[in-house]
Amino acid sequence: MNIKPLADRVLVKPAAAEEKTASGIIIPDSAKEKPLKGEVLAIGTGTKDEEMVVKVGDTVLYGKYAGTELELDGEKYLIMRQSDILAVI
Repeated sequence: MNIKPLADRVLVKPAAAEEKTASGIIIPDSAKEKPLKGEVLAIGTGTKDEEMVVKVGDTVLYGKYAGTELELDGEKYLIMRQSDILAVI
């Protein structure tokens, strides 16, 4: 992959949506919720006011409407600011 985020941006690969509930009920595509966690694939260099805290390989939680979605080679990714990340798991 040749996407390099700039400044305080982070490239995240969202986790797959849940296919079944805990009781075994299969969730149809129309009812699946957007995943709110993912894996950090690339990070920018930070800014002079904010250094990068997350690292490549971290699993992170982010807000429901955080980031900009993009698709590359059939895969979906999110680019967001580090400040949009709520926690590292």
